[in-house]
Amino acid sequence: MAYIQKRKGKSGTTYRVQIRVKGHPPESASFERLTDARRWAAETESAIKAGRHFGVARRRSFDDLADTYGAAIDGELKSADGRRGHLARWREEFAGLSIEEITPSSIAAARDKIAREETARGTLRTSATINRYLATLSCAFTYAIRDLEWTDRNPVQRVRKGKEAAGRVRFLSDQERDRLLAECKASSNPHLYLAVVLALSTGSRQSEVMGLRWPQVDFERRTIRLLDGTTKNGHGRVLPLTGEAFSMLQDRAKVRDLHDDRVFIVPATGKAFGSLRTAWEAALRRADVKDFRWHDLRHTAASYLMMCGVSSMEVAKILGHRTLEMTARYSHLSPERTVELGDVLSRRLGLGGDGS
Repeated sequence: MAYIQKRKGKSGTTYRVQIRVKGHPPESASFERLTDARRWAAETESAIKAGRHFGVARRRSFDDLADTYGAAIDGELKSADGRRGHLARWREEFAGLSIEEITPSSIAAARDKIAREETARGTLRTSATINRYLATLSCAFTYAIRDLEWTDRNPVQRVRKGKEAAGRVRFLSDQERDRLLAECKASSNPHLYLAVVLALSTGSRQSEVMGLRWPQVDFERRTIRLLDGTTKNGHGRVLPLTGEAFSMLQDRAKVRDLHDDRVFIVPATGKAFGSLRTAWEAALRRADVKDFRWHDLRHTAASYLMMCGVSSMEVAKILGHRTLEMTARYSHLSPERTVELGDVLSRRLGLGGDGS
């Protein structure tokens, strides 16, 4: 049976036709004129029933979809590079297949195959990583449905996702922090110590630190402004600039390059952090700090804030978390604050032990 839906948009009125015939995949198309929509619906429905119709989904290959979706997200998503890597791997699994031939069972089989593969580091991909692969594939099919109108189904929606481990919370002890900072300060790399101090003082991400530019630094207000589009979730935020991070940036500003507004001027080729990686790993070894990654500096900042009694809402605002669930992983680090809040409530209820 064919259904015709009238749509009004900025470019004018269109008519979307959807045809569903039992035992056949659904077909859809859009037209500017109602008469064209009705004609296509009648002809296509008749061809389907006679076995003479081969739908758009069967004519379009997965390579077509990967190419089109990859071009659409290029420059639009911060995660575009990672998604293209995922698509390249899915291409290997679905080479020569039309998008209609890709089923939930074939996706599940490919998912399990990818999960069993060793990475370049000799480890297996985590459930979280596999889920990111599935998310990219699902986004591609959603694009095929909404933007391209190549299909009406997303087979990824019927594929089970893996259970992800609880978020990692590794933070520096006081002794580890002192040793690591001392080794970073002694490093021959001129950027390492400042970058680490900024990460610890602000809770900012690696890319946010290494991509910092002087116009974002406000010495008068003692803040760093991360602009929309420069953060992981695309939303800007303001970071505190205090203590040694403030004074070190002031000193660096006095000798800054007037032709380059980057705080950390690194080689034009490669990723910015690449210039620090060797020095960072050497400092970790000398400081005898094990099982610690750069991102754990961000965890350290969040953990210390929690232990100082800062509320989850305030920590989330500093870190740029969009939901409190992301911040909740640190809640166990502030039991003293929980007791303090309980005392406040007891006094307000008139149930304090001192009779207040």
